[in-house]
Amino acid sequence: MMTDEKQEVTTKKVPVTSVILIIIVVLVAMYASRCFYTVEEGEQAVVKRFGEFNRTEGSGLKFRLPEPFENVKVENVEEVRKLEIGFRTISLNPARYRTIPQESLMLTGDENIVNVEFIVQYKIKDLRDFVFNVKKPQETLGKAAEAAMRKAIGETTAEKALTAGKSLIQDTARNELQTIIDKYKCGIYVVAVQLQDVLPPNQVIAAFKEVASAREERVTLKNQAEAYKNDVVPKAEGEAAKILNEAEGRAKEIENKATGEAVKFLKMYSEYKKSEDVTRKRLYYEKLSSTLADVQKIIIDEGDGDLFKLIRVFKSVEEAK
Repeated sequence: MMTDEKQEVTTKKVPVTSVILIIIVVLVAMYASRCFYTVEEGEQAVVKRFGEFNRTEGSGLKFRLPEPFENVKVENVEEVRKLEIGFRTISLNPARYRTIPQESLMLTGDENIVNVEFIVQYKIKDLRDFVFNVKKPQETLGKAAEAAMRKAIGETTAEKALTAGKSLIQDTARNELQTIIDKYKCGIYVVAVQLQDVLPPNQVIAAFKEVASAREERVTLKNQAEAYKNDVVPKAEGEAAKILNEAEGRAKEIENKATGEAVKFLKMYSEYKKSEDVTRKRLYYEKLSSTLADVQKIIIDEGDGDLFKLIRVFKSVEEAK
């Protein structure tokens, strides 16, 4: 009876070698599972073998040798990242910021100090360079951005930096920053440099406000002068055009009249040449008729030479008046 029980216990005992084999298989499976990793869309992976660059991988399910043989660093290369220079955001709601004077105070080309706060937008251009060429990419980018902005501010005046020159400053700083980053092969593409605030220091802000106020007044007066000019000049031009048209009309009238007189004279001259004596007398009588139209006329018989009759006629005329 006891012998049978011992045999039953013996048959149910699992061999030690099988247990060890199962444990080994599980451990190998767990270890092997760590060799697979996923790279999402918009991401890239850089694979390091014994700490040195080996390869970069795109999106998808990837395989690597287990640690410590290979290590993987995955980064989003499509994400546009942001770096604040001259200030730091403390909270977004409510919005609170802290100024960093050692970064923000800059000297303009006309030797004025301005407080410049700006943002650098960037993304990874080359993951290998980004991971292996620079130990602290964001810190390096910040120092390079500060240097680029100081150069751009130093090439302009305080007036332009505070007013209409901001767009040019942004473009200049962005191009200069990209040049610096490419020189050191940081693997970064600078998307944009955006000025947030350009202000005079607190000690002189009142004086700058007075200058800005005077500048605005100058612009207002200039606009008023332009409006007056736009109102007066068209009226003056219209009046001048009217006078010119009237003068041209008068000149045309005189010209036509002179032309008519000339044609009339030529016709009369032509008739005169045909019969000079008759034409001469006709012209004489026509002229005499028009000249003496309103003058009292006395007709005396040509054959009677008695002067006393003429005197009596004049006397009668005077008495009649």
